[in-house]
Amino acid sequence: MNPKNNHLSDLVNTLQKSVSILNKQDIQTAATAIGQYVQTASGESIRLGDDCAAIPDGDGYLLLAAEGLWPQLVTQDPWFAGWCAIMVNISDIASMGGTPIAVVDTLWSQSVTSNTPLWQGMQAAARAYNVPIVGGHTNCHSPYDGLAVAILGRAQQLITSFDAQPGDDLVMVVNMAGSYYGDYPFWNAATTAEPMMLQQQIGLLPQLANIGLCTAGKDISMGGLVGTLLMLAEASGVGATLSLDLVPHPPEVTWEKWLTSFPSFGFIFSVPPEHLAQVKKLFQPYGVTCKAVGKITAGSQVILQQAGEQALFWDATHPLTGFGQYG
Repeated sequence: MNPKNNHLSDLVNTLQKSVSILNKQDIQTAATAIGQYVQTASGESIRLGDDCAAIPDGDGYLLLAAEGLWPQLVTQDPWFAGWCAIMVNISDIASMGGTPIAVVDTLWSQSVTSNTPLWQGMQAAARAYNVPIVGGHTNCHSPYDGLAVAILGRAQQLITSFDAQPGDDLVMVVNMAGSYYGDYPFWNAATTAEPMMLQQQIGLLPQLANIGLCTAGKDISMGGLVGTLLMLAEASGVGATLSLDLVPHPPEVTWEKWLTSFPSFGFIFSVPPEHLAQVKKLFQPYGVTCKAVGKITAGSQVILQQAGEQALFWDATHPLTGFGQYG
């Protein structure tokens, strides 16, 4: 099936009803309960709603994040759930220009036997990315199987969700050397990759931040490319245009599926046009695609374009997560 056969307005209508995007509205409960900012014990302000909490520490920042795994994935494919638990946390750290330090896990299982593949998946990913598992909580007498992982990292300079500027290029960075993992919305470019390549790719993000080539971006999460773009627009108080004619994608995959998939190694960045060539040069030698796919705009509208048509996907004045300019 050629993805371009989908009429743009029909595609937008479908995406607006996507569960993977609408489920991001659950985050509004946290925004309501905690607010947009908190203070450390020393009185320093931490803005909330980014991929990680950035905690001032010396001449840089400690980065702290956590992910709970989809219960269906934990039950149906525990090894891959364990792998993903490590991978998605590392992606959060990298997206903010950070280097991962270590992870801890919280694991519930119905027996020692049932948690074995979860451990095997987590350990495989920890070795592949060279990020140790250093502790956590384990319960083998639970009425269900569940997994959550938290991660600590460090950054010298931040890439945040809050600093996208109108006029910037919207840049997508993605590893296309993969395939879908079963029937899940996961583009798997990680589990069979060489560990050194995985580590090198993750290491590019701190370089991007420290050189100062961009200050805003996010990792492409379970909301997919379009859901992540909406969260970036909401957080920064901007609009955006996304040109599907420019978006890298597997030719046999529908737009609906690709735009709402988690791509293993995938990020969007707000890049000043004068830095675009340098950003591309940074990523090019490491087997990933780096391409301008749209523009950051003034206002609050996120617009999709294709083949000379355009359609409003979302107006960020209607909050998705509740964190950001319109929270």
